[in-house]
Amino acid sequence: MSGSFKLKHKSAEATEGPNRAPHRSMYKAMGLDDEDLAKPMVGVASTWNEVTPCNLHLDKLAEKAKEGVKTAGGTPREFVAISVSDGISMGYEGMKASLVSREVIADSIELVMFAHGYDALVGIAGCDKSLPGTIMAMARLNLPSIFVYGGTIMPGIYEGRELTIQDVFEAVGSYSSGKLSLEELTAIENSACPAAGSCAGLYTANTMASISEALGMALPGSASPPAVSERRHEVCRKTGEQIKLLLENGIRPRDILTFEALENGIAVLHAMGGSTNAVLHLLAIAREARVKLELEDIENLRRKIPHIADLRPGGTYVMEHLDRAGGVPLVLKALLDKDLFHGDTLTVTGRTMKENLSDLRFEEQHIVKPVDSPISPEGTITILKGSLAPAGAVVKIAGVKNLVFEGRARVFNREEDAFKMITNRRINSGDVMIIRYEGPKGGPGMREMLAVTAALVGQGLGDTVALVTDGRFSGATKGLMIGHVSPEAMVGGPIALVEDGDSIYIDARKGELSLRVSEEELKVRRASWSPKKSEYERGALAKYASLVTSAADGAVCLPVATG
Repeated sequence: MSGSFKLKHKSAEATEGPNRAPHRSMYKAMGLDDEDLAKPMVGVASTWNEVTPCNLHLDKLAEKAKEGVKTAGGTPREFVAISVSDGISMGYEGMKASLVSREVIADSIELVMFAHGYDALVGIAGCDKSLPGTIMAMARLNLPSIFVYGGTIMPGIYEGRELTIQDVFEAVGSYSSGKLSLEELTAIENSACPAAGSCAGLYTANTMASISEALGMALPGSASPPAVSERRHEVCRKTGEQIKLLLENGIRPRDILTFEALENGIAVLHAMGGSTNAVLHLLAIAREARVKLELEDIENLRRKIPHIADLRPGGTYVMEHLDRAGGVPLVLKALLDKDLFHGDTLTVTGRTMKENLSDLRFEEQHIVKPVDSPISPEGTITILKGSLAPAGAVVKIAGVKNLVFEGRARVFNREEDAFKMITNRRINSGDVMIIRYEGPKGGPGMREMLAVTAALVGQGLGDTVALVTDGRFSGATKGLMIGHVSPEAMVGGPIALVEDGDSIYIDARKGELSLRVSEEELKVRRASWSPKKSEYERGALAKYASLVTSAADGAVCLPVATG
């Protein structure tokens, strides 16, 4: 890197001068020499581990990124952060750790970068919370940074049809209702996940990868190549090389993560039919970038942005199909050509989004529809409000048949009780399942409930039963499943006052979620209500519960002093 000593804007403090001889000695124990130490120090952070297929291969991708950093004249220093497998922790107590891990990932990357004085950051992530956690750390540190995704898994094949992990969860429901034999369930289990990579549909990981391109924090076209492809290795090498431009030009995350860039991320969320979890993550990234973003901004854009990508779970195709069609730039170009996307936002290429897309032509194919003939004229993530959710709730309407629903409440204070009732065939058409005390504080950790929602779909109840929770859902969830209800039950939100048999009214077209119980009756119930005692008095979950904010604010952790 030209002028490399000047580019050591942070690391010089830890590596230069006689007083830093002990520090240099430590580096030399790891094989570095004086020439290495004279170059900018670039952290290469990944969430590699052997606990989830999403991250199983990230060590190899980190090697490619390090090659790129070295080619560009920097000295890479690799380190790892944790990540939690949503698929493996799903459906039981372990899922409470998932959203907590987003904060731990951001904190751990921040701490290593801060402690060692690295000059820039390449972040590689694969599983759901590791993507936003890494980008949150980048925004918080505000050092030259670039994000790269670990890549999607390939779909599995069973009896000639393509499978994802969603099919396995739904197969559990089909088995419980007698529609599948144990042998068929096992065959689906053995076929759905063929190798490394993140879940194949437009679930949370692929949603956030797509959004990373829309935000400008990742190289164009980097979101869609499969994890096992050679192109994924090339993407990581180029990402490592690109850090040179960011350092030389002093381009930092907060230069990129403007309100307009975040609106681009929201636009892609709506246009592609992405995961409801992206709402939490965009709000959290905005806070770290010091940008004011609210639920209303997401709802306002929904009315302007059409749904144009036919992707699972609400549609037909998976991320690998989108990659073959042209990847996320195809979606960005379709929106940009109709002035539905901010083209003047800065990106990690050093160019604007419009400049990045200038040579791309939108060509019709069967996955991304033209804006003029969309799947739906409005976006797919709806923000609901009403007497049951005064501060907001979230539902994904892609593929949902019944957007208006009124039914009787079936109330559960924990996910396990609700799942047991479904598997015992005790839930009926017309029911509105209420699962509460699963919010950020109440869980704690705001569990995803794919096991519950997939079991409903597997039993054929996906279109005739609604679910309302202060918890959240997997990106693979489909149906009228409403999450992020705020205020949550643990802080006395109206969801804490619902009783079996109450009438619940949902209008996902108009954005209404109401509890049809008189104010007088609610006053009586509130007078006898008290918060549920937490099962967690020590450890990470207890600390998280004491610091976490509402889902309507992104479920971020704030120091007590700042409120």
